[in-house]
Amino acid sequence: MKSVEEQLALIKRGTEEVLVESELVEKLKRGQPLRIKAGFDPTAPDLHLGHTVLINKLRQFQELGHQVIFLIGDFTGSIGDPSGKSATRPPLTREQVLENAETYKAQVFKILDPAKTEVAFNSTWMDVLSPADFIRLASQYTVARMLERDDFDKRYTSNQPIAIHEFLYPLVQGYDSVALRADVELGGTDQKFNLLMGRELQRAYGQDAQCIVTLPLLEGLDGVKKMSKSLGNYVGIQEAPGIMYSKLVSIPDALMWRYFELLSFRSMDEIDAFKADVEAGANPRDIKIKLAEEIVARFHGEEAAQSAHKAAGNRMKEGELPEDLPEVSIAANEDMPIAAILNKAAMVKNAAGARDLLNAGSVRVDGAVVDRTFVFTLGATHIVQAGKKAFARITLENE
Repeated sequence: MKSVEEQLALIKRGTEEVLVESELVEKLKRGQPLRIKAGFDPTAPDLHLGHTVLINKLRQFQELGHQVIFLIGDFTGSIGDPSGKSATRPPLTREQVLENAETYKAQVFKILDPAKTEVAFNSTWMDVLSPADFIRLASQYTVARMLERDDFDKRYTSNQPIAIHEFLYPLVQGYDSVALRADVELGGTDQKFNLLMGRELQRAYGQDAQCIVTLPLLEGLDGVKKMSKSLGNYVGIQEAPGIMYSKLVSIPDALMWRYFELLSFRSMDEIDAFKADVEAGANPRDIKIKLAEEIVARFHGEEAAQSAHKAAGNRMKEGELPEDLPEVSIAANEDMPIAAILNKAAMVKNAAGARDLLNAGSVRVDGAVVDRTFVFTLGATHIVQAGKKAFARITLENE
């Protein structure tokens, strides 16, 4: 194992908070593998890069020699995590949860080492709790303490309903740490209340309290709101290599360092060297290409990453792009859909022309075919092809 100082430096990379750091240091000093827990509710069948921030940290713990427990919340998924929700979330059926769980396992092992990963399902212990056991668990916390949680408090004060079963969610997540005897639990910043619950319940059940590592919520492609499929600012880890590549090379320059820190497996020394190159005049796009190739290779392999790179026109064969490729700058104060971009750049005659080309699959961005859902983010630069002959390198600039 690495020294305690070296381990702590890697553990703290890209984290929001470590609670309690002095306790974690003492655990590391034992020189024994720690049990590192992270729970995932399989509420959707596909993951995006925002989800992998946590999984990447699990991989780092694996590389440090610790035991990673990838907990699939098939029981809690049937309750529905109320974290950050302004209304009661409908629970999934058991069949939906199990189906999604299978796809989760296939996706996370693109990052984690299966041989070093313990996969657990919390129904294993929750299904065998007796009613008396559940009452004992519920007795460990008060309603007043539950209402200290920000999302519950907001809903209560605004007269939004809170179902009783939603109070059970943090209790069950905390009990998972008891059942697994976790030394460390990882979670997003929005999970802090639930993570602290694990510490309290472990003490109540006579165990040492786990340490907590919270990780930030990754900003989406717009660099503003958190990555979310519903917002359309995401990179899905099962997306085609070309689409994944194009999205990553189009992120705002200021965002790429955040992505390097949270998504890349390169050392911080190497990332700092990239920063120095940009400060010395290197093209930020060349650095984003390195990030895009690394991420695509992780989920699709090196060959797919190289193919995506070539298709995007970054090292295209002579003659594939016009030598006098037009440079177009469009001023805006918000992100813009591709149809509007085509109009503003005069690559089509009118809105109907943009719609027809998009419907026909005749619009490419950085070599990848896009549809009308593609959005240019502020600060992004793309090579756009409309039809067979219209090309332009377009930048969407902030007004």
